[in-house]
Amino acid sequence: MSLVNKEILPFKAEAFQNGEFKTVTDETLKGKWAVVCFYPADFTFVCPTELEDLQAEYATLKELGAEVYSVSTDTHFTHKAWHDHSDAISKIEYTMIGDPTHTISRNFDVLEEEDGLAQRATFLIDPDGIVQTMEINNGGIGRNASQLIDKIKAATYVRNHPGEVCPAKWQEGEETLTPSLDLVGKI
Repeated sequence: MSLVNKEILPFKAEAFQNGEFKTVTDETLKGKWAVVCFYPADFTFVCPTELEDLQAEYATLKELGAEVYSVSTDTHFTHKAWHDHSDAISKIEYTMIGDPTHTISRNFDVLEEEDGLAQRATFLIDPDGIVQTMEINNGGIGRNASQLIDKIKAATYVRNHPGEVCPAKWQEGEETLTPSLDLVGKI
């Protein structure tokens, strides 16, 4: 089921960020762009490479007005332990949300019920709490965080320019399209 154009559902969870525990809710994600990156589990193999890659793009994402949240079904305590013992994870500055109740993973329809783990999924949520993009990968296929930059730029442009759309491979500053009868059959 696609969650695109749907509002995120309510949740409340504990998280780890920069040496501290904090509470995060669905309201925390609103008011700015939010990147929510689900992954199966701490202390695994593909996951730390993805989260480290996301950290490498974190400053750019923040400059674009986005905040980053990673989510797994581990606890916030496990996130801290992983942060304290992994070279890759120790670099992370963004919020790592624990979802041991599976509420958030179920809300985003990414919970693998059989094993109690979240799928490898990324959601871009607008400042109103509406999902604008989603990507779900097979567990063995890692994501590329740099692709989020282009998605945020395009989503921001479309939000700020009603009636215009971004064509394939659109880059900031390039021409957009204004859907109309004049364009039908001419692209």
